Amino acid sequence: MDDADAGIYARESSYLDRYVQVGAASGRVISVSFPDLPDEEAVDDDHPVLERIFEYLDGLEPVTFEDVQVGLTIPTDQRAVLEQVQGIPYGDQVTVESLVRMTPDLDPDDEDDVILVRTALAENPTPLLIPDHRIRDGPSAAPPQVEQKFRSLEEL
Repeated sequence: MDDADAGIYARESSYLDRYVQVGAASGRVISVSFPDLPDEEAVDDDHPVLERIFEYLDGLEPVTFEDVQVGLTIPTDQRAVLEQVQGIPYGDQVTVESLVRMTPDLDPDDEDDVILVRTALAENPTPLLIPDHRIRDGPSAAPPQVEQKFRSLEEL
């Protein structure tokens, strides 16, 4: 992905019964959302990451996104949490408590750290690319129906 890919891209998904929208800038994906209607500024439905997302939604074989450059503009402590989420493999899931344990400098017995993890998940700017649906008892930034479809695809 390069600077020529900057913009908002959207394509309708019959599987999700809504659009998949990707925002890109400076060679990185900065947002993934699932609106009922695409943003008026959506420039096209042809983007390499959209293609990968639709391959994932086909469910014919596991599709991963670990090589996609994600541009996170979030607080550093939330970034550390979401970087751990990126490492959870397709078809696996963990609990919020496990995620707190996996994240450096966080303590699962510290309620503030648990809140930090839950906040990072809920505010994830790129759900699916950072697969918050793999956190069994945590919030997802994707709409609940979309989160359930992702879990279903991965048999979680």
